[in-house]
Amino acid sequence: MLKLERNGVHVAYDVDGEGGDGPPLLLTHGFGASAAMWSPNLPALAAERRVITWDLRGHGASDAPERFDHDDCVGDMLALLDTAGAERAVVGGMSLGGFLSLRFHLRHPERVAALILVDTGPGFRDPAAREEWNATALRTADALDERGLEALPMGAEQTGAHHVNGAAGVARAARGILTQRDDAVIASLRDIAVPTLVVVGAEDTQFLGAADVMAARIPNARKVVLEGAGHAANMDRPAEFDRAVLDFLKELP
Repeated sequence: MLKLERNGVHVAYDVDGEGGDGPPLLLTHGFGASAAMWSPNLPALAAERRVITWDLRGHGASDAPERFDHDDCVGDMLALLDTAGAERAVVGGMSLGGFLSLRFHLRHPERVAALILVDTGPGFRDPAAREEWNATALRTADALDERGLEALPMGAEQTGAHHVNGAAGVARAARGILTQRDDAVIASLRDIAVPTLVVVGAEDTQFLGAADVMAARIPNARKVVLEGAGHAANMDRPAEFDRAVLDFLKELP
């Protein structure tokens, strides 16, 4: 993998594909996973345009500083686009990566040509629900410190990940970026003006409701439910996922 250095932190990434006429895809993985989770989709997606995949801080081959937050990751995403010479990109992500993609749009809407939101949610408006989520995230961090990587649920997206900083790096990510601090992302949904594709697995019961919320609140969003897919819909049904994404990309201005 390539390495980007930002303020002393090294972020691992890859670029696949030769380009094409459209803006590149910037794809962000979920919690406990790595860029490897997009491997089943790269042959189809990279045939159409450049695809940038990367490892979040604390994950994969990226560094795991003691503390980092959402804005650090948004800054990493911006630096990746600058490094690739991309004025704009189709920004997409799965689970935590989808939340960060929405936060990136909130901070830098001028750099986003379209959004692809996979098995993800926009956070919580209710402070009590947010604190319940955060408590679960912090328990996950403690479990990672105590038991190692076996504390992860080991979904399809996590099984193939190799974390050079081990469970300690992923635990720092749980504390820094799996937790949420405000309702800025969910409050921003009605202001999204770019084309948006919402993809969710029919068996991803935790995020079916969130997909409905995003599809209803984001103007002109398109929702696709993939039958037989769980929380990593792109891996569970790669051909169907690729078709949905490619059809969406073909319709972009």
